[in-house]
Amino acid sequence: MQTKLSRAKSLELFNEAKTVLPGGVNSPVRAFKSIDENPPFIKKADGAYIWDEDDNRYIDFVGSWGPMILGHRNRQIEDALKKVIENGTSFGAPTQIETELAKEVIKLVPSIEMVRFVNSGTEAVMSAIRLARAYASRTNPKKVKIIKFTGCYHGHVDALLVQAGSGVLTLGLPDSPGVTKEATANTVLVEYNNKDSITEAFKLNRGHIAAVILEPIIGNAGCIQPEPGFLEFIREITKANNSLLIFDEVMTGFRVGLGGAQERFNIMPDITCLGKVIGGGLPVGAYGASKEIMAMVAPAGSMYQAGTLSGNPLAMTAGLECLKQIQEPGFYEELEKKAMYLLMRMRGIYPDMQITAAGGMFGFFFTKKPIKNFEDAKANVDTEFFKKIYIKMLEQGVYLAPSAFEAGFISAAHTKEDLDFVLEAFERAVRV
Repeated sequence: MQTKLSRAKSLELFNEAKTVLPGGVNSPVRAFKSIDENPPFIKKADGAYIWDEDDNRYIDFVGSWGPMILGHRNRQIEDALKKVIENGTSFGAPTQIETELAKEVIKLVPSIEMVRFVNSGTEAVMSAIRLARAYASRTNPKKVKIIKFTGCYHGHVDALLVQAGSGVLTLGLPDSPGVTKEATANTVLVEYNNKDSITEAFKLNRGHIAAVILEPIIGNAGCIQPEPGFLEFIREITKANNSLLIFDEVMTGFRVGLGGAQERFNIMPDITCLGKVIGGGLPVGAYGASKEIMAMVAPAGSMYQAGTLSGNPLAMTAGLECLKQIQEPGFYEELEKKAMYLLMRMRGIYPDMQITAAGGMFGFFFTKKPIKNFEDAKANVDTEFFKKIYIKMLEQGVYLAPSAFEAGFISAAHTKEDLDFVLEAFERAVRV
């Protein structure tokens, strides 16, 4: 048992980082502001564990925010990278490995017949939105609006970085300085798991909706799953209005099942965005669709999108090796079994919580009330209690996402012993 960890070196490094990096980090959630705590600075990782600069070891349930489905320092991925790096790190030219990874993605993801690799999930979403508008406006130039769900995060794309406002159909207002009203003028916001709000959105914007985009399982509001029939309804209403359906599977792709959420729920979107797991721990994003839709992407078509480091041989190699390993029989069943083992026992220790899991992705909320969308989470989750529990868990060597509204991740490297350690730590944390 670890208690009262010393994090003096991390604090020193954080203070130094704040002199040269905004907030001391290169991505906001890493600053731990939501729990009023200083973040540990990580120096190494292996399997299910990470170590900070003060040599404290933590059981890691963040997994670099999802990509490390095999655990840290997977030996097969490392060996493959060592071989490739001997030939160079970037060429800005076509390579065979890009085609190999593309074939693997097409084989595994039901809706994808052709794919374009980019460098991040944000790039994938940005490009998918552009592609959807280009495709939809071929026959109707007025089709430029995008329906987005509150609580679904799609990267820092201007048009999708919006908040809900007071009504379910309020047009999005900029959620960040620097995002103009013009950038969000064609974004329509609706509630997840609320069919009426979607129906009304299509009614009020008849003939103007190019696409609907959503995380099929919301990951950035704490792993919120669709109610029965919800995704089927969205698929039906988009088809009825000749609008495209975009699944943002940056988080769920290859994480909740081999074919992602679309395979898990048997729903075929028109365009799919991928990231995280697809890179095997290196920066990769992708978007794919039918050959007809993807034929619009330059240089095959007129919709322009490019990237200097897209298809980087190191990232392609790590991704391909990762996808090979996750195809082992029973891989996802074992991940979900671990997640439910952990969550069910946590709820046995502290009943006033909601739990959910899909494959290796999980979430929990400290509330008695069911959570079906972001509005429910904001209104009912005890965030102050989460902060207290989070800090107590961190002090005992358990590294969770530092937010009450983020999903957690189980990897193949986590053992029953790891989970039992966490359960003992959780019981001590909630005791006081």
